[in-house]
Amino acid sequence: MALASTATSALQDAGFVGTWDTDVLAGRSVLDTGAAALLSGDPGFAGKPLPLDVALGRIHAEDRGWVFDRIRTVRRTGGLVSLEFRVLSETGEVRWILNRGRLTPDIGGALRGRGAYIDVTDLYYGSRPPAHDDGPGQVKHLEAAADHCIRLQTALDRYGDENLRLISSTLLLGIGRALARRDS
Repeated sequence: MALASTATSALQDAGFVGTWDTDVLAGRSVLDTGAAALLSGDPGFAGKPLPLDVALGRIHAEDRGWVFDRIRTVRRTGGLVSLEFRVLSETGEVRWILNRGRLTPDIGGALRGRGAYIDVTDLYYGSRPPAHDDGPGQVKHLEAAADHCIRLQTALDRYGDENLRLISSTLLLGIGRALARRDS
């Protein structure tokens, strides 16, 4: 069970916010607690089908139009969802969020999708206080996490669960970005 606790810790360190599940035909999205709290402003909405404007109620006014347009497009065509946009926290703080997921037809042909939200604010502002020292020893830990994630990704490829693969891919992206920042 050490892997589960390590994975949870790694996801938190990578800025994992939460997940979404969308039923395009119904026009509703379901968020988990983390996503509901940050994106809608109400953790009580977790697990409840929400219209897009409620589920993403805290999107920054300057990003709202293009984000909703892109989501509407992928809801018509299916495929990969990959967006970075700003949200306003309950204290008015601007957070940058990476939304990654995929919409695919179910057995009846209706589009359904799943994805994850990752807080990537530090890539834009460097505003997160460091949780630890950035010395050479810490870089070794990050490199070790990358190695573990690559092994995890390989195992999940064999297992075949697309949602878990997506979360793992998002974590790998975050680790890769962190390593790139340290190398620059």
